[in-house]
Amino acid sequence: MSTSRMSTRRTLYDWFARSAAARPGATALEVDGEVLGYAELAAAAERIAAGLLRHLNGQVPSRVGLLASRSVVAYAGYLAVQHLGATIVPLGTAFPAHRNAAVAEAAALDAVITDGSGDPTGIAAPVWRPERRSADATAERSGPPAQDGAEPPPVAADPDGIAYILFTSGSTGRPKGVPVRHRNVTAYLEHVVPRAEAGPGARLSQTFDLTFDPSVFDMFVAWGSGAALVVPTRDEVLAPVRFIRQRGITHWNSVPSVITLAGRLRALKPDSMPTLRHSMFCGEPLTYQQARAWRRAAPGSSLDNGYGPTELTVTCATYRLPESEDDWPRTANGTVPIGSPHPGADILLHEGELCVRGPQRFHGYLDAKDDEGRFLTPDAAPRAPGTALTEAHWYRTGDRVTRDATGELVHLGRLDQQVQLHGYRVELGEVEAVLRQQPGVADAVVLARSTAHGPQLVAAYSGTGHEVPAADRVGAALRERLPGYMVPETLTALEALPLNPNGKIDRAAVDALLAQERAV
Repeated sequence: MSTSRMSTRRTLYDWFARSAAARPGATALEVDGEVLGYAELAAAAERIAAGLLRHLNGQVPSRVGLLASRSVVAYAGYLAVQHLGATIVPLGTAFPAHRNAAVAEAAALDAVITDGSGDPTGIAAPVWRPERRSADATAERSGPPAQDGAEPPPVAADPDGIAYILFTSGSTGRPKGVPVRHRNVTAYLEHVVPRAEAGPGARLSQTFDLTFDPSVFDMFVAWGSGAALVVPTRDEVLAPVRFIRQRGITHWNSVPSVITLAGRLRALKPDSMPTLRHSMFCGEPLTYQQARAWRRAAPGSSLDNGYGPTELTVTCATYRLPESEDDWPRTANGTVPIGSPHPGADILLHEGELCVRGPQRFHGYLDAKDDEGRFLTPDAAPRAPGTALTEAHWYRTGDRVTRDATGELVHLGRLDQQVQLHGYRVELGEVEAVLRQQPGVADAVVLARSTAHGPQLVAAYSGTGHEVPAADRVGAALRERLPGYMVPETLTALEALPLNPNGKIDRAAVDALLAQERAV
């Protein structure tokens, strides 16, 4: 697929619409026991768009939340919002209602589409659940979409419009909104669609929730190339090798910890995934041990390590391992390089920190206060608060990188207290802030600890009075405020947190105390 042909695709919906027009009968989506062709999925999206307009009394929304997961409504709803030229804001069906309500308020949602799998309590915007037939694959065969109301208006192709807003963990104790424009996504897809070599007949996995931006790769590499998007159930995600083999998956995308999971299940037998042609891992460091195990189980698949924060549109650098293990580069920390930047991306190594600008870089956070400290001026000086943000400014990723002997970038870790848990970005400061908000809690420390099963969070806290709140009560309160992956595995109550000579909490001493308690 040539760049000149792709350049006509100005919005995210364009990537789907071109394939729907060219291959209406080809399979576009397999989810929840249903199979939809491109024409059927397009019709379902139009029905939902028309139904949403009717629900809003004809008012075209600006921003729409999507509280749906692994259903026809989730994917047709996503496309419906794009078809209306609106911005999609995915909400987590497994997230606490309090968090979704906070995101809905911060995003100023005009409406929320749901399939009933999440709790909309506290969301002020109108919440609408399409009738079953509005998204049913069989509805296209039984009648035109006009039965659900007026046809949705045509999309105004605006590459500067915001395609989606995702919320990531924030160190201030509240999630940060990351708006990504259509032109950011188009620049990304123009590179990754041909690189993936998908196309008609290909079958792409969709392991990521829609609140996690690698889902954009899965959906629109599939739909932008005329391939099928195959969505596993929750149980199938836990058995990736069986899912790939039984469903004939040709293209796989997940966090590297899935390899560790499959290894523990002893599922990564040699040549156990013969249908795979392309594999990509992102969201966490990919170790050579993991890459070697996957390659032996899928010897016919290319193997990419993708890197990129949400602010740089899914991935902004990629490294493809050579076919022969003898040619694999060696890194000091045992992780696969993150490779070279995508076309058009400029990089700057500023005091060891990776800084990036280019067509995939977002234009600043939803709340401009979150921009503070995150950008450098074109000459690499700190950006003064309140000054205009231009395309020439560098985004500070907070990641430490270096170059290996061949010039490829290698990820060395973080400069701050941000960690990756199963691909999700977690600011330890946000968890600490929510802990400190609990009645009776004076201060708190949250640490990330490496285990045989991957990283996990542990926490210690002190009380405001003579009695420190019980850990079970504090844990229950956290589960009402935070997604499950952000709730520490253990909570330890201490009379006081140890301090260093400067009067600050001694995080190393806390770590040692928690290690002693675990050993007892």
